[in-house]
Amino acid sequence: TIRPVRRSYYDPSSAPGKGVVWEWENDSGSWTPYDMDVGITIQRAYEKQHPWVDLSAIGFCYVIDFATMGQINRQTQRKRRVRRRLDMVYPLVSGTLPKSQSWPASPGAAAAPPVPACACPQCLLVMSVKATVSAAGPGTATLQPRKAPPAPPAAPKASALAPGAKVPNGMAPVRGSLKPLAAQGGRRQAASTPALSSASSTTSPPGTGSGKASRPGVGTLNRSHLQRLAIAQSRVLIATGVPTVPVKNLTGSSPVNPALAGITGILMSAAGLPVCLTRPPKLVLHPPPVSKSEIQSIPGISHTCRKTTKKQAKKGKTPEEVLKKYLQKVRHPPDEDCTICMERLSAPSGYKGPQPALKPDLVGKLVKCGHVFHLHCLVAMYNNGNKDGSLQCPTCKTIYGVKTGTQPPGKMEYHIIPHTLPGHSDCKTIRIIYNIPPGVQGPEHPNPGKSFTARGFPRHCYLPDSEKGRKVLKLLLVAWDRRLIFAIGTSSTTGESDTVIWNEIHHKTEFGSNLTGHGYPDINYLDNVLAELAAQGITEESLAQEKD
Repeated sequence: TIRPVRRSYYDPSSAPGKGVVWEWENDSGSWTPYDMDVGITIQRAYEKQHPWVDLSAIGFCYVIDFATMGQINRQTQRKRRVRRRLDMVYPLVSGTLPKSQSWPASPGAAAAPPVPACACPQCLLVMSVKATVSAAGPGTATLQPRKAPPAPPAAPKASALAPGAKVPNGMAPVRGSLKPLAAQGGRRQAASTPALSSASSTTSPPGTGSGKASRPGVGTLNRSHLQRLAIAQSRVLIATGVPTVPVKNLTGSSPVNPALAGITGILMSAAGLPVCLTRPPKLVLHPPPVSKSEIQSIPGISHTCRKTTKKQAKKGKTPEEVLKKYLQKVRHPPDEDCTICMERLSAPSGYKGPQPALKPDLVGKLVKCGHVFHLHCLVAMYNNGNKDGSLQCPTCKTIYGVKTGTQPPGKMEYHIIPHTLPGHSDCKTIRIIYNIPPGVQGPEHPNPGKSFTARGFPRHCYLPDSEKGRKVLKLLLVAWDRRLIFAIGTSSTTGESDTVIWNEIHHKTEFGSNLTGHGYPDINYLDNVLAELAAQGITEESLAQEKD
């Protein structure tokens, strides 16, 4: 596997230029350095003598308090110590900053065997652009690197320079890096964005001594160079007064949409049309920080926390006694199949497992929905389930009795926070926090006695504090008490088995966006989740049953 590597350039006055490293204390008591972009952000605020800095602007839910030298999690309020350490100053590089290259550096730089072309639609489109532009002949545009802007003088603490010396133009610290540095992206783009010139131009690239230096043609460029060419063409055409054609990111959660927008930009640029691509919307998982004094209890709902314990086994009733409440015996079975064993109802049950104390040819009809099954099959289905005194028709999913689940022990918190959800600006927000620790599976779980994991907890979910939102919360509390919110199984996102998973009742875990489909605005969500709760046997009638 071949992966690209690169080295990143930083300003001499930045944290790496001064040898400053910011670190946080982990659970084992050792110190872990922050990523470079985070360290640069913290150092910049520290030098400006700010009392604290909020890292949410760069995607982290933390606040750094310089007075106490602590890191505070805005959601959990957990605090960790941080420290500022002086390390070796990064080396300085002089002259023009080199342009980033793909591997290999040029078509003839490595005698590697030919690599078969990728057949994906995106690569085919890129190759077609190359072929179209190359067919235009020697008059096509070529790439010429710009000169890097002069770097500001180094701070006095940079030990790589003598005291009082100034940094020459074009000098900057350099270090190998595998991660992009968002905070310095603008500076690197200015240094590496190509400018357009004619193939007959005699201007040499910086650092060469002759105007005859060879430059690559567009037909030999890789995908990243084509994208740079598209940007350069747009800038040149926009500067000449040609109106732009905006290509916005398409809505939806599919990763194909941004790729289509990018390919559209390349194709339009190759055709001589300028393109403006908008940035994708930002994922907003959590609300702004909320103090304890701003958190309110929910009117009409007692307490702000509810816990579940291990399953309470129901004793004294055999499966036959449970089914007797929901069934009517059928003396003359209809001429159709039993949908459990797929044998004819007029024939004995096809179930081959442990035999219950019933004749295999007995047939019963469920009283609500009227579906007919072998009694033998229904007893076997009940024994393979939760054995909680309830029964669910395998054909139409009608629930008989009170359905309960196998959710492991945990805690559910709920309260009102003073922020609004997108699409619900007329009310505050109900925040639900689920917390389930890892443990050992019980007899009702898939693998009794085996440990299970609990990833991503505590999980934060959000509802509008409206009349319907409070109704949903009340029903979710019933579902929690009946252990129906979570289950133990195999995660559909990670493939991990024996872990805590959602149990068919969807929750909104994005506070200020809806990029994953689990956020707001979503005008149908409350109605959809009410339908999902009803499918689990939880309706407004359930609220009266819980009171009784």
